[in-house]
Amino acid sequence: MTDTALPQPKLARPRFQAARTIMALILREMGSTYGASPGGYVWAVLQPVGMVMFLSLGFSLVVRSPSLGTSFILFYATAYLPFNLYGDVATKTGATLRYARALLAYPAVTWADAVLARFILNVLTNCTVYCIVMTGILMFVDTHTILDVGPILIAISMSALLGLGVGLCNAVLAGLYPIWQNIWGIVTRPLILASGIFYIYEDLPGGAQDVLWWNPLIHMSAVAREGYYPTYDPQHVSLAYGYGLSLVLIFLGLVFMRSQYTTILER
Repeated sequence: MTDTALPQPKLARPRFQAARTIMALILREMGSTYGASPGGYVWAVLQPVGMVMFLSLGFSLVVRSPSLGTSFILFYATAYLPFNLYGDVATKTGATLRYARALLAYPAVTWADAVLARFILNVLTNCTVYCIVMTGILMFVDTHTILDVGPILIAISMSALLGLGVGLCNAVLAGLYPIWQNIWGIVTRPLILASGIFYIYEDLPGGAQDVLWWNPLIHMSAVAREGYYPTYDPQHVSLAYGYGLSLVLIFLGLVFMRSQYTTILER
């Protein structure tokens, strides 16, 4: 007997059907993720706002001023919001096969549709939250900021691509080896401390700089702050490394997902 829970052979799809399928998956996740809880999208805004406020209040009691500028809120928000984008995209993309397992039984839905739908929705959601939070900070906090949109867009795109690459690889590894999810959670728990959210790279001693340079998120946080602090010129940033690592992870994730997703769904 054929197990209907397993994915059926995918037929050639009419033109634009993939776009309609992705849009339907996005609307479905919007309803299940944000429509099912009181407050919905409000919590997507309140969570990073609360985190930034907590960091600002806590560190303002310990140090006189942040490493850049005079506003603790702006300093932490500039790096935390792109970091939050990376984390959301990586987490949601990594859980795609588990989330869409039942839908993948339909010939019209492919794993690529499910991945793209989750990626697009979470990037758009986080970018909207980013604009709302940063606009509020710039309106109500006297920061005297001169915006440079270029570095800000670079930081956001780097965070999104890195999250996609990490999520794809984790989806495959966690699907084949369930213990990987626990290992990854333990290994990356200190990541928020190692990504330049609470400090700038230049404040670190030489040994720490040599180690943390290999963390692509340290490059992302520096570029993000460059867009808000005109006098800040991070010489350590390598866009080639940040984007290159992201694209390599995306390529590997796509290759292994294509070859292993049926095996993962059968488990």
